[in-house]
Amino acid sequence: MSDSTTTPAAATPLLALDQAEKSYGAVRALRNGTLSIGPGEVRALMGENGAGKSTLVKVLGGVVQPDAGTVLIDGAPVEFHNPTDARDAGIAIIYQEPTLFPDLSVAENIAMGRHPLGSLRRIDKRKMHEEAAELLKRLGVRLDAERPVRGLSIADQQVVEIAKALSFDAKVLIMDEPTAALSGPEVARLFGVVNTLKERGAGILFISHRLEEVFAICDTVTVMRDGAVVSDEKTTDLTEDDLVRRMVGRDLDALFPKTDATIGASLLNVQRLTREGVFTDVSFEVKAGEIVALAGLVGAGRSEVARAIFGIDKADGGHVEVEGKKLPNGKPTAAMAAGIAFVPEDRRQQGLVMELSIKRNATITSLARLTKLGLIAGKAERLMAEEWAQRLQLKFHSLNDNVGTLSGGNQQKVVLAKWLSTEPKVLIVDEPTRGIDVGTKSEVHRLLSDLAGQGIAVLMISSELPEVLGMADRVLVMHEGRITGEISRAEANEERIMRAATGRAEVAA
Repeated sequence: MSDSTTTPAAATPLLALDQAEKSYGAVRALRNGTLSIGPGEVRALMGENGAGKSTLVKVLGGVVQPDAGTVLIDGAPVEFHNPTDARDAGIAIIYQEPTLFPDLSVAENIAMGRHPLGSLRRIDKRKMHEEAAELLKRLGVRLDAERPVRGLSIADQQVVEIAKALSFDAKVLIMDEPTAALSGPEVARLFGVVNTLKERGAGILFISHRLEEVFAICDTVTVMRDGAVVSDEKTTDLTEDDLVRRMVGRDLDALFPKTDATIGASLLNVQRLTREGVFTDVSFEVKAGEIVALAGLVGAGRSEVARAIFGIDKADGGHVEVEGKKLPNGKPTAAMAAGIAFVPEDRRQQGLVMELSIKRNATITSLARLTKLGLIAGKAERLMAEEWAQRLQLKFHSLNDNVGTLSGGNQQKVVLAKWLSTEPKVLIVDEPTRGIDVGTKSEVHRLLSDLAGQGIAVLMISSELPEVLGMADRVLVMHEGRITGEISRAEANEERIMRAATGRAEVAA
């Protein structure tokens, strides 16, 4: 099947976009934005970062106006001058990070701007709570409409956003990476909500980088590349390899370019590390040239172990050694001096200083080496940033641009540049490819493999089993704060890892 095949619409689409174009100066962000969403259809929108997905969604949501092309609602052309126009036409966008008022109740957030009024034009709180409870019931979710939003999980906040959209009689819901921060059970519940919406005749545009989710929940898939729609097909007519080839022009095997490396001496040694109530008696080692994956379900304690190793959080017991030398407890500067680099899970909040330039973020850990007489040597800083931008194939306009202008995948590369410029012996990387596209994932995986080939010890925390199986020389599995499995690359498979992750079996390499 060629890249240009199309699936004919069975009914008049609820929402369609026909040959939309959008340019920002000389950059053509959208060259051929064409798709449609029918009643009861869940359509995936896929493509690498920079493929044009975000611009297409902004056009559908009324955030930007196209330079050419047409938006159609129920077959009739419309013009959206702002997001309110799109919302009034029945289009709702559910973002990865919900934008709710934390100090207001679930019901107040759902009714925002349209509160039911009683006598003397006062808000009828009873009716507001009843209407919110009914919307949540329709979605098949148990959630107290009277409780404050503050403290709700991301998954529950997304449900509130969906209920809010339904209160506006939304016909089409656009879900932008809705599962990126969710655990397995939370994803399953969201899929249940999506199926409920589908049965009620709503159209869903589902944006995700996770191939398994697309095949689990979507009926059709639209693929974009270089600002244009290149494929529009039924998911039943595709394999994962087909989909990757349409997005990036190469096979699925290229996602995990793991090369064999010479395994050397132990560089990182963790001995009976304990933090009361979080993790207990964690012991393992990572050798030079080895990629060790720390796997397990969300909440198992993996990230907390990494933070304790690096000294961000103080351990209550045990210790960490680098090349046989014991590190002081709770001192990140000592960990850095010993040769440990730590790429955190939340790159925006913990890995980058969003107000600073790409150049400064890439060199911030090396400023001591770039400083003379108390002043930063601008030329040396620029040369270092340029070197790492080239080595990591960073896509950017200017190194002086704010780091927030980069795509998620390129932001992750800047975090890696920041730490790799310190020439570490041990690299701890938490969820290295979360929220980045398939092509960039392949680049990050190749980089990790190259680093291992240079003799760096890599500890990789990942919730994606294909990534764990594709990249790790050895897999350590955690369950409820303890290591419950150690599995060699040759013996590792999804079933063994999941058994250990759920505490049902203890597996030794």
